[in-house]
Amino acid sequence: MMQWAVVLCSMLALSECFISVPLIKGKSARDALEEKGLWEKYRKMYPYNPMVKFTQSYAVGYESMTNDADLSYYGVISIGTPPQSFQVIFDTGSSNLWVPSIYCSSAACTNHARFNPSQSSTFQANNQPLSIQYGTGSMTGFLGYDTVTVSGIQVPHQIFGLSQTEAPFMAHMKADGILGLAYPQLAASNAQPVFDNMVQQGLVQDYFSVYLSSNSQTGSELIFGGYNPNHYTGSLVWIPLSSETYWQITVDSVTINGQVVACSGGCQAIVDTGTSLISGPTSDINNINSWVGATVNNGDAVVNCNNIASMPTLTFNINGNAFTLPASAYIRQSYYYGCRTGFSGSSSSLWILGDVFIRQYYTVFNRANNSVGLAKAV
Repeated sequence: MMQWAVVLCSMLALSECFISVPLIKGKSARDALEEKGLWEKYRKMYPYNPMVKFTQSYAVGYESMTNDADLSYYGVISIGTPPQSFQVIFDTGSSNLWVPSIYCSSAACTNHARFNPSQSSTFQANNQPLSIQYGTGSMTGFLGYDTVTVSGIQVPHQIFGLSQTEAPFMAHMKADGILGLAYPQLAASNAQPVFDNMVQQGLVQDYFSVYLSSNSQTGSELIFGGYNPNHYTGSLVWIPLSSETYWQITVDSVTINGQVVACSGGCQAIVDTGTSLISGPTSDINNINSWVGATVNNGDAVVNCNNIASMPTLTFNINGNAFTLPASAYIRQSYYYGCRTGFSGSSSSLWILGDVFIRQYYTVFNRANNSVGLAKAV
């Protein structure tokens, strides 16, 4: 059936052609570690710094990521001929594609799928080194070219990274690798991102959309070259980008009951599928946690699960529009650790609107006019 979809894409007008990638909501690294009673040990060994990939200077062969233990959405792609399958995080906060390789013996590689170049008739070596710095530890490897297949659509001669070493915390993550969806200027080694290759080869139009389900393991979706009105209500509100490297926008303020509680006078925020929480300056996040009645305990902002229904709504005021987050959206519930807020503080003035925000607002990432479209997800 997918083969027919490819044929139709070549026959129909480009505006009617899109690629839908089902996203699976799997168990996060935090969930897996909590089940084993290892979370407290892990969090001390690998402290979470959501700003790492946004504050490093990019150079040839360098890309930053972080050890986000709460990431849970991933999709399946394949690389090579015949295809070798990988589960990847589709990350709008980075621009490179990389997967583990058979040359990697780190624990994080041995329990994940590994690419074998010798088994692909279309692989071409590049051998340029690639290093991805994490909050703690790193991934190192090299670059190569091969055919990348996304939902049946083939993207030939796609450059990607093959890991040779990986940071220990990756061993606990469900996904094998990462597929970056930010602007090509951010790509390590000037590697052309997968989405840019798709657009240049006429496979899709130059925008994509993301829907993240709140509860179900299935139903989440990434669409290249289209968007799905069944996943949102009302009209898309288009927010112009303030910078065209990340998907960065200007937030006017963050309010609760009409009172400014954060981002006073405006702030910059990056809409990022590769970050699970909402991150902002520590002082602002502390103020928000105080307003919603959270108590900081061992690094987590904890609330009484029985109070969720009476907790206030948080509002992000963006480009003259109010985007509200009820407590049911910003509180995370865990069988092992109760209820915590989905906010993370950092030393940066930059905000990250991660999955906590995107679950509430269907998001269209539009490269055609450098904007982000937001509508209430359903």
